[in-house]
Amino acid sequence: MHTFASDNNSGVHPLIMEAIIKANQGHVKGYGEDIYTARAQENFKLLFGAGVEVFFVFTGTASNVLGLKAMTQPYQSILCADTAHIQTDECGAPERFTGSKLIPIPTPDGKLTPNLIKPHLHGINFVHHSQPKVVSITQSTELGTVYTVDQIKELSDFVHQQGLFLHVDGARIANAAVSLGCSFRNLITETGVDVLSFGGTKNGMMFGEAIVFLNPVLSENFGYTRKQGMQLASKMRFISAQFNAYLENDLWRINAGQSNQMAKLLSGEVKKLGIQVTHETEANSVYAILPQAVIPALQQESFFYVWDESTSEVRWVCSWNTCEEDVYNFTGRLRSYLS
Repeated sequence: MHTFASDNNSGVHPLIMEAIIKANQGHVKGYGEDIYTARAQENFKLLFGAGVEVFFVFTGTASNVLGLKAMTQPYQSILCADTAHIQTDECGAPERFTGSKLIPIPTPDGKLTPNLIKPHLHGINFVHHSQPKVVSITQSTELGTVYTVDQIKELSDFVHQQGLFLHVDGARIANAAVSLGCSFRNLITETGVDVLSFGGTKNGMMFGEAIVFLNPVLSENFGYTRKQGMQLASKMRFISAQFNAYLENDLWRINAGQSNQMAKLLSGEVKKLGIQVTHETEANSVYAILPQAVIPALQQESFFYVWDESTSEVRWVCSWNTCEEDVYNFTGRLRSYLS
C-alpha cells in the first residue's frame, strides 16, 4: 500500500531515470567540467536570472549547511523557526560545520515574521554575545504552509535593513511555487533572497541538490568551501543531467502540482471523517490529530510519522506519484479503524 511517510520515500520519475541513463555514455570531464553541468547552470539562470551562481551537491543537509557557511562566521548566529529542518533534523550539522549558533524561534504556523525576529536582535556589537547574521526560512515550511511572495519580500527588506542575510531552505520550493502560481524568479530573485538551497530529491529526483547564490558576493571562493565540505562530485554529470530533465519542460511543476493536489484531496477526505487538520494544507503535507488508539494499526498498513506524541498529531506527505486511488484506499482504512 502507498505510504504517506515522506516524499523521500517515493521512487525516481521515469524521465529523471532516463536522463541518468542517457548521461551514462562515453567519457566526459569530471568535477563539473562537462556539458551536462554547463546546461544545468544555464537552466538555473533562465529560471532565476543571469546573475545567479549555482553549485551542485549531493544532499539537502549539505546544501543548507554549506550555503549557511558561506554566509556566516563562527561567532555569528542563524535565526530560524523552531520547526526548521536545520534545527530539528540535521543532527547539529549546521552548528558543527558553520560554528554558528542556531536561534530557534517559536511560530504558530512555521513562518517567521519581522515581529517574531525583532526580540532576538539584541547584543549587537557586544563581544559576549553571538552576533545575528542570517535569517533562514523554509519554503514550503515544515508545517505544510507557504510564505507568500509579499511575506518573503517583507522579511527580506527587514533582514537587510538589520545588516543580515536571508537564506531559504527550498527542499520543497517547487511545491511552494506551484501553490502560489508563481515563478522561481518571482518567489526568490525578485524578493531579495541571498542564498537558496534548491531541492529536487523530494519531487522526483534520485539525488542531488543545488545551492543558488542570488547575492554574488557570497559565492566568492565557494568552490573551495564545497570541496572542503566533501560535496564536489567527480561524476557531477549524473546530478546535472537530473536537473536538466527536472527543470526543462516544467517537470518540476507537473510533479509538485500532483503532490499538492493529492494533499488537498487527502485533507478534504479526512475532514469528512471528523478528523481535525491542524494547519492549512498549502503544499503537499497534511497535519492532523488522530485518536491515539488507531495510529499503530494504521501505520502497519501504510506507514507515516507521528509529529507530536503529546497530542497524537500526525504528518502525511504526498509525493509526485501519489494518485487518487492511494488517497481513497488510505482514508477508507482510516474510516474502518475509526468505526
